[in-house]
Amino acid sequence: MYKVEFSQTAEKQLYKLERKIQERVISVLERIRIRPFHFVKRKQETPYFILRVGDYRVILDIRQDKNTIFVVELGHRKKIYEE
Repeated sequence: MYKVEFSQTAEKQLYKLERKIQERVISVLERIRIRPFHFVKRKQETPYFILRVGDYRVILDIRQDKNTIFVVELGHRKKIYEE
């Protein structure tokens, strides 16, 4: 089973969301800990993955060698893809 870690940016973004959305994101992250590749899609031209949670997106770095899902950032789908 994978363990979930948050970057400082992702942690701040999570706490800025409404309580219901925070709980939903955390429950989805808990659910994908067993087989994360089944639930994510590769982000084009980057080493990261995208997890959909309703209208929100979570950008992940899945490190197989350490069995870790590292949450890089998260936010509403309109804003998350702006770079």
